[in-house]
Amino acid sequence: MGLITTKEMFEKAYKSGYSIGAFNISNLEQLQGVLNGAKAKNSNVIIQASMSAVKYTGPTTLVNMVINASNELGIDVALHLDHGPDMEAVKTCVEAGFSSVMFDGSHYDFEENIRLTKEIVDYAHAHGVVVEAELGVLAGTEDEVTSDVHKYTQPDEAVEFVEKTGVDSLAIAIGTSHGAFKFKGEAKLRFDILEEIQNKLPGLPIVLHGASAVDKATVAMCNEFGGDIKGASGVPVDMLRQASSMAVCKINIDTDLRLAMTGTVRKYLAENPSVFDPRKYIGAGRDAIQAVVENKIDTVLGSANSL
Repeated sequence: MGLITTKEMFEKAYKSGYSIGAFNISNLEQLQGVLNGAKAKNSNVIIQASMSAVKYTGPTTLVNMVINASNELGIDVALHLDHGPDMEAVKTCVEAGFSSVMFDGSHYDFEENIRLTKEIVDYAHAHGVVVEAELGVLAGTEDEVTSDVHKYTQPDEAVEFVEKTGVDSLAIAIGTSHGAFKFKGEAKLRFDILEEIQNKLPGLPIVLHGASAVDKATVAMCNEFGGDIKGASGVPVDMLRQASSMAVCKINIDTDLRLAMTGTVRKYLAENPSVFDPRKYIGAGRDAIQAVVENKIDTVLGSANSL
């Protein structure tokens, strides 16, 4: 047991028409909730952390926590850096023991994105670590990633980008966005772009960022117990399931976990005002995350029994 790369799990997912959930965590209870959910569904899973989460926990602490927790449950997992901003961040995580990294050069021009990504790929591959990159720009805000514009991925550019960089997987922009406020009107994903990229780059694992569904009942629970989250809107589940049946092998889920934990903790404290043991209310949040993960595996990812 221990940390593995995403190579074999993506190969199986691509051939079988399902996706692997990549769930963001920054503490022990979030990690336990995700792993418990994956274990219950006998599903592959990717644990991922942004650089702000890595700084919050400490890189070595985070790696050891993931290794020990996954070993205790008897499942192999990949540990992935989400939206790595530069070589320094990538090196920090590779040296700490991450098995997968993402370099996000999407805010650079096309040629500079290629150059910087190629440097990351050369370094990471030399250390046995796989690399995800991004082409196109997702609007929205989540953690330290923010953009006011959306730029769809161009299929011909995707081909050139992959050929010149040697990346192992590619995050594309087809209409998803970061954060809890994804759509003001009707949700729409550009499946035509996904299909064209799939045809031009057969076998390449595609990644969807900004793919939380933003469950309305969970948002309502947050607001009922003191939250102020108005106008939140996510990606419809049926659209995500369609994407995961195509070339999308990895779907990132962060906001849904945050909402579930926050709403549940708010509710628990409101209903149990005499409780001051953190294990009680954070434990309830952990269980809520597990329920979200199990639901995602069943309704979005289709990855049950993939271990």
